Amino acid sequence: MKYMLMMHAPKEGWTTAGIGTWPPQDIQAHIAFMLDFNRKLQASGEFVDAQGLAGPEEAKSVRARKDGTPDTDGPFAESKEFLAGFWILDVEDSARAYQIAAQISAAPGKGGVPLNMPIEIRQVMSAPPAEL
Repeated sequence: MKYMLMMHAPKEGWTTAGIGTWPPQDIQAHIAFMLDFNRKLQASGEFVDAQGLAGPEEAKSVRARKDGTPDTDGPFAESKEFLAGFWILDVEDSARAYQIAAQISAAPGKGGVPLNMPIEIRQVMSAPPAEL
């Protein structure tokens, strides 16, 4: 079963306490943790993809105008959290996805303290629900 694990980060304090304000050794430790974790998922055959995303100051929402041209909005100062990155995993069941999410949540932050960030989990649907 495929699952998307989405790492959410609090927007409040991002510019004053976010990863960009950490000492270089803490940033390196965090990135090393993520790369090592991804290597372990690749070795287990559970890894499909993972990506870090640009900061919320670059986020835009786009919808089509009546004439089909793009209408953009953003960035969104009022949001409380933003999507910092994601994983697509192919695991045996939801229990395994939860276990992996808990490990990702505990990634080291400033001073090596676990971040305990919320990780949202959603099953990736391979087809529309049977009821349709």
